[in-house]
Amino acid sequence: MSDKDYMNAKQLGFFKALLTRMKDDILINARETGEHLKENETFADPNDRATVEEENMLEQRVRDRERKLLKKIDQSLARLEDGEYGYCLETGEPIGLPRLLARPTAELSIEAQEKHERLEKLFAD
Repeated sequence: MSDKDYMNAKQLGFFKALLTRMKDDILINARETGEHLKENETFADPNDRATVEEENMLEQRVRDRERKLLKKIDQSLARLEDGEYGYCLETGEPIGLPRLLARPTAELSIEAQEKHERLEKLFAD
């Protein structure tokens, strides 16, 4: 694909719709979780209560991950509006459609991400 065809209006529209749909799904899930957690169920059996509490904790962990993803989605939508979506924040090179299809919130090219992860691992040890 030539540089002029990369991130054309059709592709930008596709990714905007995809990111918006992802955001809407997360917000719906958060609302449903809030409603679910507000339900006051009383259990005579402590095992049943423990099971429900464990399920609630797992659900809250998933929503916490989604909350972090929501922030990345908002940042991606802002980059889309600014005309920067699809380009590596570090190098300015195209991220590539396959990577964006796999991870629509990607900010770095594969090479830049690998470099970032190597440095992170190096300094984490």
